[in-house]
Amino acid sequence: MENDLLSTIQAAQRLAISTTTMYQWLADSDAGTLVIRGQQVRIGYLQGGPKGQGRIKIEAQEIERLKDLMRVQPSQPRHRCPPRPKNFFPGITVELGRPD
Repeated sequence: MENDLLSTIQAAQRLAISTTTMYQWLADSDAGTLVIRGQQVRIGYLQGGPKGQGRIKIEAQEIERLKDLMRVQPSQPRHRCPPRPKNFFPGITVELGRPD
């Protein structure tokens, strides 16, 4: 299965995206502008025909690599400092207000 060649329709189905999106990803990959989850990605694919205008085929292992890049990894929640009180003025050490 790892060396199977898939059509763009089959590849799009495995990635759960539309065929149009798959073609857009291939075009963006060729231009060097495809970014998945903040990482620049190149997609390796085969295209037959005498002038390179034949049907596009993508290896199954390339689709698995793309799926791994799309996978969301759970992250730890960011540590947040507690809110400061409204009467907190850094660097001022005396009591504020009119002197008596």
